[in-house]
Amino acid sequence: MNQMLIFILSVFVFQCGFPLSYKTFNITAPRSIIYLEHGGNLELPVRGATGWAASAMPMRSEPHQRADIILDLAPGQGFTIINECGEWWNVRLRDVDGIGNVSGWVLQRGCFINLPDIVPSAVFNITNAYSSLKRSSGYDILGITGYWLYDAWGFNHRLSRYEFIVPVLYSTRIRIFEAQQAALADGNTIIIYEAFRPRSTQQSVVSNLTALMDSNAKVCRAINTPPWSLNWFIATNISNHQRGVAIDVGLGRIISQETRTSGIFSYTHITNFERFDMPTPHARIKPNGGYFRSTCIVCIS
Repeated sequence: MNQMLIFILSVFVFQCGFPLSYKTFNITAPRSIIYLEHGGNLELPVRGATGWAASAMPMRSEPHQRADIILDLAPGQGFTIINECGEWWNVRLRDVDGIGNVSGWVLQRGCFINLPDIVPSAVFNITNAYSSLKRSSGYDILGITGYWLYDAWGFNHRLSRYEFIVPVLYSTRIRIFEAQQAALADGNTIIIYEAFRPRSTQQSVVSNLTALMDSNAKVCRAINTPPWSLNWFIATNISNHQRGVAIDVGLGRIISQETRTSGIFSYTHITNFERFDMPTPHARIKPNGGYFRSTCIVCIS
């Protein structure tokens, strides 16, 4: 039996969720498969990734709007994606109060997905999760700069290592994936410093930056000189980071890398890199496709 047939059986078993193995067919499993070389549109499949409800949403018994509602998911409620069907995800929640493990269907457009689970070659360095880099006109923001602002670190079972937790709206995945593939083609990698930012963190930055403006005339002038304003530097209401469509990013030159595996799939893992100097600590991907320019990505699907 040739390698292509082995792959077809592998993907059939993986995507359809059948309790089969290579032993079922008395064949030898391949060492690994590069998902992108066999019809994949990401570095690793969506199936098996971690996701979250972006807002309150129903979990249904079947993948259509008229199906019974099993339960209502709260904003930020996490799950494992176990299958896809068109615009729907079949997901599993663990240890739901009074019920145990629960599986059902949710609309993917209303969900976040964990970026390291599907684009693991990118470098993730969520600085706000251990020591924030936020400053204004070179001045530290009291209570923000150098502080831990929220939790975004844990053991990633798909990658079998500790990694940052990086939620993005599912519809933005392709733009970020394409940016990383363009970087890899030039021997570089994107470095992601922040994706989802909690609303409470957003409000703290606004409050503490406002206090800095009140006490520092240079910062106040820099922020309020037209066409700029406080809202240009940090959203004073809902941010695109809460919507899951913005990431802060830099660019690095790859020094060394290795191939790792997740299940039957292999992927690139950057083991060492050198960050390029930027006008600011982060850079921008523009909606028109230009890469690595300014301060923040806004990913538009």
